[in-house]
Amino acid sequence: MKCRQCDQKASIHMRQHKLALCKEHYLEWIPEQTARFIKKYGMFTPNEKILVAVSGGKDSLSLWDILVRLGYQADGLYLGLGIDAGINYSHESQRLAQKFADENNLKLHVVDVEKEYGHSIPALSEISHRGHGRPCAVCGLAKRHEMNRIARDFGYDVLATGHNLDDEAAVLFGNTLKWSSEYILRQSPVLPSADGLARKVKPLCRFYEREMTAYAIMRGIEYIYDECPFADGSQSIFYKEALNQLETARSGAKLIFYLSFLEAKKSGHLFVEKNVGQSQLHSCPTCGQPTSTPDFCSFCRMIQKAAETPDQ
Repeated sequence: MKCRQCDQKASIHMRQHKLALCKEHYLEWIPEQTARFIKKYGMFTPNEKILVAVSGGKDSLSLWDILVRLGYQADGLYLGLGIDAGINYSHESQRLAQKFADENNLKLHVVDVEKEYGHSIPALSEISHRGHGRPCAVCGLAKRHEMNRIARDFGYDVLATGHNLDDEAAVLFGNTLKWSSEYILRQSPVLPSADGLARKVKPLCRFYEREMTAYAIMRGIEYIYDECPFADGSQSIFYKEALNQLETARSGAKLIFYLSFLEAKKSGHLFVEKNVGQSQLHSCPTCGQPTSTPDFCSFCRMIQKAAETPDQ
């Protein structure tokens, strides 16, 4: 099969787009499409400072690479979570994030959760959940808190994450199965800033995971291949596998599912409760971040509980 733009042999065939491209034109197409999505959803302007949350994985490093290629002011943020589980996961992911930053002369903020707060994510999960369940909820809480803190403290206008179409479709699928109205209504390529919360954007939300993998490989971006050790058996993996089966039977199903949702939301045709009340926010007395709880935010309460728990 030949590239649509030239007579060279195609390096990738995207059935859902009815498009085949060679390496050169594919590496042009991805940034062009990203720029189109940024403009379409009003994510940010060339004059705004962008903080990219990088994990050492293909999506976040590719996003950082794309934004820099497009000329945006983009710095990185790596959160050291202390997740090893026998494979040095956090150590290796940080090494690759730093390697990418160094090779491209980019600025990378590094926050080590254990050094900053005295406990790794697995340790905080042990204390919070008394040894039961995965640390995913604790991890998510910590990442949201720290990403917003760094964006605020260093004056960034927007926080960008590398969520791809597979990620977004899986979240939407799970929330639709449970008919979680509040979460369905909040899902969007852009979450506006409000009450001390940074604007959050997902410029890769319309790219398949396969497309981002191809981009990273063709660009020569070295990334961590291992999934988080705690992700095995998670609901998100199950939802992705179910959607993969649907995609195999009907090419483009994930994209149709996600884009149809965005269109229905935009036009007001979602069959969910639209008057979900928003909690009144106030500043946490410890960290200053917005919280809906009556005193300290959930993150600071977790850290306080860990500080009061005797070492095992």
